[in-house]
Amino acid sequence: MDVWWVRRWVGDGLLAGVLLVFGLVATRFAAANQPGTLPLDGMAYALIAVASAVLALRRRWPVPVLAIVTTAVTVYLIRGYAYGPVLIVFLIAVYTVSARLPLRPAASLAGAVLIVLTSHVFIPHVGNPGLAGLVPATAFVVVPFALGVTVRLSREATAHARADTARRIADDERLRIAQEVHDVVGHGLAAINMQAEIALHLLQRKPEQAEAALAAISKTSKEGLDELRATLSAVRHGDERAPAPGLAQLPALRDRLADAGLPVTVTVSGAPSGGDLPAAVDLAGYRIVQEALTNVLRHAQATHAFVRVEHRPGEVEVEVVDTGRGGPPSPGGTGIAGMRERATALGGAFSAGPQPGGGFRVHAVLPVPS
Repeated sequence: MDVWWVRRWVGDGLLAGVLLVFGLVATRFAAANQPGTLPLDGMAYALIAVASAVLALRRRWPVPVLAIVTTAVTVYLIRGYAYGPVLIVFLIAVYTVSARLPLRPAASLAGAVLIVLTSHVFIPHVGNPGLAGLVPATAFVVVPFALGVTVRLSREATAHARADTARRIADDERLRIAQEVHDVVGHGLAAINMQAEIALHLLQRKPEQAEAALAAISKTSKEGLDELRATLSAVRHGDERAPAPGLAQLPALRDRLADAGLPVTVTVSGAPSGGDLPAAVDLAGYRIVQEALTNVLRHAQATHAFVRVEHRPGEVEVEVVDTGRGGPPSPGGTGIAGMRERATALGGAFSAGPQPGGGFRVHAVLPVPS
């Protein structure tokens, strides 16, 4: 049995004990102020004790506890004893059932309990309140039932909200992982594809240059696999054990693309405030540049690409421009959508589209928290 259940058992046991002592003592004072009722005797105290003691089991067996309490309280009232704390026990039993059971069975039980409890009004006995007793008897069922239903519905709404939040967090994490894998694998495969085409073209006429292209394929595939392993390791362990790439790795990215046949010029101006960019901003900036250059390599048929990074107080701006055809984005691709999501997730701005004079431009401004 876990600690949570132990605490509940102890709590309910203490509640039952307090109500038992309170009921046995306070009922004597209640009887003294209600002339015309049957004097308290052993039967009265036994009924109070039974009704109070079973509350210790109210969470484990709410329906049997309600049945026992209802029977004890009804017999107590039919016998003509004074109204007293035993009715508090009844309120708690009704509340427990309505708070823990679905609405339909809880309502059915409440209706049955109401019929049993109000029966004392129609049975002749000492101190019978007559039909006037129907109102308080009904209230003793309806009020705790309504309160219990309200509490249960509130708990269910809270549980649904928590489940929705957990589901949304899981979806966001899956999207993040998919985006990371897409960026790592997509860039590597695009570079390898271009290098393989170069190698095939040169294999017969200039085998020594084809050998260089094959070496570049080997290098690119190894780097891509290493980065993919680092990404999956971070996902598996739930942390960032391997350093994530950042804008400082742009020279290495430029060299890989040059090996694949795409010359890239990288220009960096300014410096991050405080010395280093936050890891999330640094990674997003690098991935946006990487994906933009990967798209140039795949689709643009460009002869050159230009990367500009400008650090300013409170933000960093990245821009990738190529000299290709400058057509619209390829349908069905997720690269631009992924870049936009990376920028907007940090509260930044993103735009991408063909330029009037030819070529394609990707532009993002990422805020840098102070």
